[in-house]
Amino acid sequence: MIRNHERFYTNELADVDASRIVAQPSNRGTGVAIIAALLQLLKSEPGAIVGFFPSDHYFADDAAFATTVRAAIEVSRKHPDSIVLLGAKPQWPEVEYGWIEPGASLTNGSGKPLFNVNRFWEKPPLAEAHHLMKTGGLWNTFVTIGYGSAFLKLLTDTVPSAVSEISKALTQGDPDAAYRDMEAIDFSKHVLSQNQRQLLVIQDEVSGWADLGNPVRVIETLIRNRIVPSWLRKMHDVPRLLEETTVFDHPLARRNSNPAQRTAITWASQDSSVAKDAK
Repeated sequence: MIRNHERFYTNELADVDASRIVAQPSNRGTGVAIIAALLQLLKSEPGAIVGFFPSDHYFADDAAFATTVRAAIEVSRKHPDSIVLLGAKPQWPEVEYGWIEPGASLTNGSGKPLFNVNRFWEKPPLAEAHHLMKTGGLWNTFVTIGYGSAFLKLLTDTVPSAVSEISKALTQGDPDAAYRDMEAIDFSKHVLSQNQRQLLVIQDEVSGWADLGNPVRVIETLIRNRIVPSWLRKMHDVPRLLEETTVFDHPLARRNSNPAQRTAITWASQDSSVAKDAK
């Protein structure tokens, strides 16, 4: 958590023990947040398996997602020095997602495909996204699971100064000083992509994962899953959109190969009243 966001999470976390909440002085990226959380957790649970779950994602099938998470936990127990990423089977060659290029297949008893990781692709061009989809590439959900000690080793290997500074600050009870001079660390870019030898990826085929990273994706995900809240119903003729199959020609649409998202983009851009409501 970030202190400036306290008004947003106070009620949500009212029944959570204060020792389980890490309130950061400021936002220094996902890498710094993970370091701070890990160091606090490992003090009380040194042998814990931990998971990191982005907060702006959607799963159409929660039970299927939970099954994949449980499978990843079992893989972690068998591979205690590795970190397991969840890779979603792509439904189209998305150019706004990160991708994982799987390596060799590994045997496991979970029933879920498991692979080494060859490399990461961050928002690849359309031609590369098509190639990745054809060759077994997976969308990177950024859900990561493994022993806390494995995460800490990876972080120490890739961003050692940050681990040292945050550890020192937490020990002294003065995180503000460390955060004041700390550069932002992106966990995917600065940590995961720098050391793939310690990584495994388990394939999630049926949970219906989506990244709700911007308003267009929110609308597209709602339409694709036939979820129509009252505010969306007021915006336009949603029943017609649910049955829409025509892809309109629009500059943003040409950049994206997902037909449902192209429809949502065109719909939002063609009607000025919709755009005003969306704001």
